[in-house]
Amino acid sequence: MFHHIHPYPPFIPETATKLIVGTLPPPRFTTGDLKEGDVDFCYGSRDGQLWPILDRIFRLDLKFENTAEAIEQREHFLMKRGIGICDMVASARREKVDASDIGMLEVELRDLVSILKKKPKIKTLLFTGGNSKNGPEYFFRRNLKEYNISLKLVSNKVPRIHTFQLPNDGRKVKTVSLIAPSGAANRAVGSLASYKKMKDEFPEKTTIDFRVEQYRPFF
Repeated sequence: MFHHIHPYPPFIPETATKLIVGTLPPPRFTTGDLKEGDVDFCYGSRDGQLWPILDRIFRLDLKFENTAEAIEQREHFLMKRGIGICDMVASARREKVDASDIGMLEVELRDLVSILKKKPKIKTLLFTGGNSKNGPEYFFRRNLKEYNISLKLVSNKVPRIHTFQLPNDGRKVKTVSLIAPSGAANRAVGSLASYKKMKDEFPEKTTIDFRVEQYRPFF
């Protein structure tokens, strides 16, 4: 059974007020067998859409290659904008070596609540996926249960928004469950009434265009 270990520690600048929260990168980032076009950094898969989306929102002119410059571009952007990245999964086991969330077994989670207590400036969590099994929100809810904390629904419209209150300091944190920036989530995008409306009005637009407009207000 493949031991899928997260290859990157949390990247949380001192300036961070927002935190991107996913699960973990594809297995090749654990083994180091990167493909051409991958970036050796969080969300660096050439098949992922998070950095292309942010590139379009902020006009970053990012490089998509396995170089130190590509990593530095992303780190500089995150520090400048006050955004951190801390995925929920520290490690998991897999019978099939792929990147599916549902295929994760014996999952070991990071204690994100504990991390948040040490980072008092963070006020928003941006989940790159929802509450489906083994998604980032799903795992965070499990983490919250350990502290007897629950999410309070603010908006049930996609992307769903919740809040919760950290114990001791009383800080209120908002969570936003974005549609996952992956090709696998395109079917979910295609089923949304708002996406269908966009396609009716602008047939040339794509699922990435839709995500750009969904992500923009929260970044």
